[in-house]
Amino acid sequence: MEYSNAFVCLMGLGIVFFGLICLVALTTVMSLLCGRKQPAPAAPAAAVPAAPEVDRQALVAAVSAALAEELGTDVTGIRILSLKKL
Repeated sequence: MEYSNAFVCLMGLGIVFFGLICLVALTTVMSLLCGRKQPAPAAPAAAVPAAPEVDRQALVAAVSAALAEELGTDVTGIRILSLKKL
């Protein structure tokens, strides 16, 4: 029996999508079975230590050196006016 190219293509796509749907169903069932039934007790909040002071001049020097290396220029040709934490 000779199968057409379209039939083979559609059967392949159908099998792949059926497999994907089975994977989604299995992961959903496993997450429901393995999920926690009771939440873990909350630990008391510890005091957060203050962040150490950042040496701004060293930070500007490091950023300048990285930019100069990336741009292929000398560090003296780069002037950073401000830094903003993202």
